[in-house]
Amino acid sequence: MAHILHLTELSRWSAGGNVQADSLATEGYLHASPDEPTMLAVANRFYTRTTEPMVVLVVDTARVDAEVRWEAADPAPPPGVGAKVLFPHVYGPIPRTAVTEVLYPARDAQGTYTALERLPQET
Repeated sequence: MAHILHLTELSRWSAGGNVQADSLATEGYLHASPDEPTMLAVANRFYTRTTEPMVVLVVDTARVDAEVRWEAADPAPPPGVGAKVLFPHVYGPIPRTAVTEVLYPARDAQGTYTALERLPQET
């Protein structure tokens, strides 16, 4: 069982239904990361100015109906990620049943993403 990480807006996740992103329409796939350090590098490269709360979905690729391809970053990986790192691209929506955990990307006072944390459990 392989797990990948998909960063999305909390509002998009909270809306219910399958997980989609604008990139599915514009690029043909959803972006994901293979591990926490890579996910943090992506978040710090592309999402530091985001004010909306974000979540990271832990996705079991065996439960995804769409093809998942491991591909090179285009044009280049974010700073701190090696040139040979492959990124999982999901060529369709991610079913909610494929999400095994929801993590919160913690930020420091400067807005830098520093870690992925578990959300508090609802009682």
